[in-house]
Amino acid sequence: MNKKLLIAALAAANVLSIGTGVTLTAVGSSLAKSQSYNYAAQRWDSEKGCTQLSCFFTDDAAYSVQSLPYIKQSLTDKLKNVGVIAEEGQTLIPEAYSRNAGQMTVTCDRTGRSEAMVTATGGDFFLFRDFKLLDGAFYTESDIIQDGAVIDRMLAWELYGSEDIAGMSLYLNGVKFYISGVIDTPQTKQEKKTAGDMPRVYISYEGYKLLNGGYSEGYDSPTSTLTCYECVVPDPVENFAYNALNDQLGGSYNTSIAIVNNTERFDSSKLAKKYKNLSDYAISDKPLIYPYWENASRITEFRLTGIYHFRKLTYIIPVLTSLLLIVLGWRAGGRLRKKITENFSNSVTKFFYRRSILKEQKKETKNNMNYKEKK
Repeated sequence: MNKKLLIAALAAANVLSIGTGVTLTAVGSSLAKSQSYNYAAQRWDSEKGCTQLSCFFTDDAAYSVQSLPYIKQSLTDKLKNVGVIAEEGQTLIPEAYSRNAGQMTVTCDRTGRSEAMVTATGGDFFLFRDFKLLDGAFYTESDIIQDGAVIDRMLAWELYGSEDIAGMSLYLNGVKFYISGVIDTPQTKQEKKTAGDMPRVYISYEGYKLLNGGYSEGYDSPTSTLTCYECVVPDPVENFAYNALNDQLGGSYNTSIAIVNNTERFDSSKLAKKYKNLSDYAISDKPLIYPYWENASRITEFRLTGIYHFRKLTYIIPVLTSLLLIVLGWRAGGRLRKKITENFSNSVTKFFYRRSILKEQKKETKNNMNYKEKK
């Protein structure tokens, strides 16, 4: 009875451990996928041969729109050295950049009025964001006039009382733009927490210049500097893309930047190892202001570190049970081998014993026959 209870308890513990591990895996996977901005590389290259990287700069960092051609050329040259060359008409390294332009007053041709957070963007910005488009379209760098604006649902309702307003006008601090598209507001718990309650507007860097008289004041002008740079880079060798960008931007010696490997940031094995240094991870020693989507991903990464660490603990009981079964199997196998050996030895002994008896009987029979013949 005690043995049966022990087996039942062990089985229940294993079912509970495995069930908990499966549940934590499902929760972790769901949390990671909810931060869709980290999956631009998969959207760009379904064969998973690229890596998405994000760079964040301090306000006093010497990086601007004018720096981008040098960064991209450096990455292109490094890829060329390992045989990765863009085909004709192919974009080898899609990139995006942005900065927080601050809070502005937004008005329209009607009575609608609101305060909103404005973000200046460039490159393939909307490829990286994966915003849900409700109306209209995203503006692009190929637009002849860079006066388009993408606004969220909240601002659309505050201005016009509808979200079907693509093509309508809006004014940022009195400067006219047109609404190219309307996007949904942040949906995940982490994004809502970090985005805040204020509506959002996205305009191009060229449109940002319109707010400053239509021109940029120089290399380090607010309308030229950037606080976020993102790219998707072919990764022919593990960590090639990250190391190439890190080297170009000054590596660990540059205290004005932080580089994130978005493609690998939610890797369960790496996050589980981070748990021991979780307090260090939570503290930032650089005066960086992350955009809300990065802060949302950092919250998710922080939570996943704990989830995957505790998931690793659920392996203990199944692993110990497996070791116990191996030991018991080996011991049982030892007894079985001993029994088989003994049976085999007895069989062999009996075989030769019977054989010797038969030989003796044949010999005796032959001797008797010879004796009778002589007689």
